[in-house]
Amino acid sequence: MPFKPADNPKCPKCGKSVYAAEERVAGGLKWHKMCFKCGLCQKLLDSTNCSEHEGELFCKVCHARKFGPKGYGFGGGAGCLSMDAGDHLKAEQGVRTNGACLEPRVIAKAPPGEGCPRCGGYVYAAEQMLARGRGYHRRCFNCNTCHKPLDSTIHCDGPDKEIYCRVTLHLKPPGLR
Repeated sequence: MPFKPADNPKCPKCGKSVYAAEERVAGGLKWHKMCFKCGLCQKLLDSTNCSEHEGELFCKVCHARKFGPKGYGFGGGAGCLSMDAGDHLKAEQGVRTNGACLEPRVIAKAPPGEGCPRCGGYVYAAEQMLARGRGYHRRCFNCNTCHKPLDSTIHCDGPDKEIYCRVTLHLKPPGLR
């Protein structure tokens, strides 16, 4: 059987493969560290100042300027209503996405028994919550009965290999504790 290289996701900005050591994630897409910058001011971004809009990245200031509310009370100043349509803020056309990017907000499925026990998707170290030696996504790490969000200090392991909050586990019949 011939060697087949791993199919890595492509950066929406430059179209080249993105490897785990250099990836930044925003809007369900993976970007290179140096491509992870504002589409208007070219400022390098991080997870605290990044906003994604229709597959393009912006810093919070440029995103608010381009897509935020306009008019009195929103920086128009001196009671004037701005009729500026924002044409000078339009980004350059033709951003390359070449169809090889991850679908926005779609979790890649892991092989059976290897991913998140709730949704079956890959769980990366930055979002991993551990229980019973298995990694859950942060949003999947909730009580199986009441769906209350849990953390590593308040979850309880059930006999059915599920996780519960302490209240639910104490309310269950003795055979299920």
